[in-house]
Amino acid sequence: MGNRGMEDLIPLVNKLQDAFSGIGQSCNLDLPQIAVVGGQSAGKSSVLENFVGRDFLPRGSGIVTRRPLVLQLISANAEWAEFLHCKGKKFTDFDEVRQEIEAETDRITGANKGISPVPINLRVYSPHVLNLTLIDLPGITKVPVGDQPVDIEQQIRDMIMQFICRESCLILAVTPANSDLANSDALKLAKDVDPQGQRTIGVITKLDLMDEGTDAREVLENKLLPLRRGYIGVVNRSQKDIDGKKDIKMAMAAERKFFLTHPAYRHMAEKMGTPCLQKVLNQQLTNHIRDTLPAFRSKLQTQLLSLDKEAEEYRGYRPDDPGRKTKQLLQMVQQFSVDFEKRIEGSGDQVDTVELSGGAKINRIFHERFPFELVKMECDDKEMRREISYAIKNIHGIRTGLFTPDMAFEAIVKKQIVKIKEPCIKCVDMVIQELINTVRQCTNKLDCFPRLREETERIVTSHIRDRESRAKDQVLLLIDVQLSYINTNHEDFIGFANAQQSSKQSSKQSNAASQVIRKGWLTINNISIIKGGAKEYWFVLTAESLSWFKDDEEKEKKYMLPLDNLKVRDVEKGFMSSKHAFAIFNTEQRNVYKDNRFLELACDTQDEVDSWRASLLRAGVYPERSSNDNFSMDPQLERKVETIRNLVDSYMAIVNKCIRDLMPKTIMHLMISNVKDFINAELLAQLYSAGDQGALMDESQEQVQRRDEVLRTHQSLKEALAIIGDISTTTISTPMPPPNMSYTRGQRPSPGGGRGAPPPPNRPGPLGPFNNSADSPQVPSRPNRPRAYVLLYGSVGQSMIVCTKSKGLIHTGITN
Repeated sequence: MGNRGMEDLIPLVNKLQDAFSGIGQSCNLDLPQIAVVGGQSAGKSSVLENFVGRDFLPRGSGIVTRRPLVLQLISANAEWAEFLHCKGKKFTDFDEVRQEIEAETDRITGANKGISPVPINLRVYSPHVLNLTLIDLPGITKVPVGDQPVDIEQQIRDMIMQFICRESCLILAVTPANSDLANSDALKLAKDVDPQGQRTIGVITKLDLMDEGTDAREVLENKLLPLRRGYIGVVNRSQKDIDGKKDIKMAMAAERKFFLTHPAYRHMAEKMGTPCLQKVLNQQLTNHIRDTLPAFRSKLQTQLLSLDKEAEEYRGYRPDDPGRKTKQLLQMVQQFSVDFEKRIEGSGDQVDTVELSGGAKINRIFHERFPFELVKMECDDKEMRREISYAIKNIHGIRTGLFTPDMAFEAIVKKQIVKIKEPCIKCVDMVIQELINTVRQCTNKLDCFPRLREETERIVTSHIRDRESRAKDQVLLLIDVQLSYINTNHEDFIGFANAQQSSKQSSKQSNAASQVIRKGWLTINNISIIKGGAKEYWFVLTAESLSWFKDDEEKEKKYMLPLDNLKVRDVEKGFMSSKHAFAIFNTEQRNVYKDNRFLELACDTQDEVDSWRASLLRAGVYPERSSNDNFSMDPQLERKVETIRNLVDSYMAIVNKCIRDLMPKTIMHLMISNVKDFINAELLAQLYSAGDQGALMDESQEQVQRRDEVLRTHQSLKEALAIIGDISTTTISTPMPPPNMSYTRGQRPSPGGGRGAPPPPNRPGPLGPFNNSADSPQVPSRPNRPRAYVLLYGSVGQSMIVCTKSKGLIHTGITN
């Protein structure tokens, strides 16, 4: 390779890569792309080849580059090339690479000068390159030839803009010396995307082809159309040199001789030529690397700080120390006990914000799921009336009874009480399952000791299962106690007299009708798209109505729906919907809401749906029941059935209230409190009696690897930070040149890159004498122009200000 500057950068980048590979991370420097832009046959491909140091691009007259070539340089141990369209095929001969580029270009564009924006992707692997992306773009042309489209100029401009508009792209604006710089398309495009000139470098080619007696001295001295980064002149190989196989090394020697011997350029020969262009670009890459180092350093320091405490604990760690094992066993059991109690009592240090767990879920079981299961038993009103009528008829037997038999009431009540057993047992099962889940969550911290975790889970779970049978026996005993004696003298029982005078409906209305049962957000799904589609409202459920508001401030009521003759049914989840839904409808086939026969409501989870259905049951809105029986009774029997029905409702309300109160207390005493006491008092003893304590505290392989990884990563982070610090102090960053000055009186910019004109030598200005050092502002020497004196020269923030005086007039220049 011919680019020595790039080869000097490779050890620096390799140091960074080694530093990051030691901690298992990648060092993504994201070096900038380099694109060459210019007119047709301006020498763009030659400039690109000189930077890479390899001769591999097609050459010739006219438009040669007809598709963008995206060249990726990749650092590797060997040297070869491969194309994206020829996956798996390696090219070691770069003449074959050139031929493949020509063939692939013709395959898409044809052989008659056609163009295409579809890029050719070429990767070059070499030990002499950095990981860079270089882009060779078609030359700007104005007149279509061959198969080129009529808008060839616009198409090429769009193609070029696609690449150079990226902020990470360095632009080499290539202009041949034998053309007018003011008409340079390359500089025009570069200025459009980079008005501040921060990433544009002017490249002047074909200096050796200028007419005799002419030169590009003013351009290269940055006096004519100055650029912030200036211009660099290069002399590329001619077509005769390429055909004669003149290599890049010999071409650079000839270029060097040209600049040293030419009278117009020899005073600036050290700033011209391909090596200088390589130096400027490589310095830009060095600047980029230095700019990325603070972010890398901050990232590594954060990681190091997070590992400091853990690494300090592991540094003096002795896995086989018996004293350490005993101490750690005590700490682990104590921590497990604390975590379990916190999860149950609700004071955990790690609060789950995704779902309910532990004590919160058990609380929901007690006060939502269990009451819901109890209320569900009351919903089949028709079946209940049928059972009551059969009981009355069977008690009277062959006779027609005149009075309502109390035996029918007792038979129906006992049957209803027996039904309570199922939801009670189900409640115990749900609490058991949640306790076991809580134990498993708490043992997650014991993962580093798998035998200890396994034994802890086994011992505690076995104790929970043992308490399960006792809790269920006690719950069934509560039900048997209720069955053993039907207390019709209970103060809340309505009695026969009141039951005959009241109906079920009036009984419900005797409760506090205005009592709020539930509030919350629900989505109404069946609002037409014309009216805005599904919307979310704040719903308030009372004993006699369901209302919804615009928001939870409850100021703007949207609708109030009475609960009379309403029932609820399930709604299948939609294919595209993530929500769970249920529907409310009128049993008399009336519209429920505006023109809708039913109201479809949706929640985020099925648990919320179940909770709302339970609340609706409490308000008297029962699930839909399909029944084909048309059961009818005579009026006298119907009155007896209604009386007993009221009595059963009244008494079952007393029983349910009692069971709902006693169930949480029973489970809490026999299950939850007992398990907490067992963990605090007996778990450690059970673990000691389970077997070898040393084996219990054997670390998992993952924990051993974790400890080694933490120590290794901690050391690697220190080394990486040291390498970054070394790179920061050994590399030199070149500051960005100041912006060029443009004058307010319409004068041409100062050819020197322009900071305004100083006073003549040895003549003091208002701010003191100036000397003509390299850092001093230079004045353009123009014939027949009056001298200009600097009155003020300075900067404010990012702007520079120059005030000059000429012929008694003061001129001010400001630039950003």
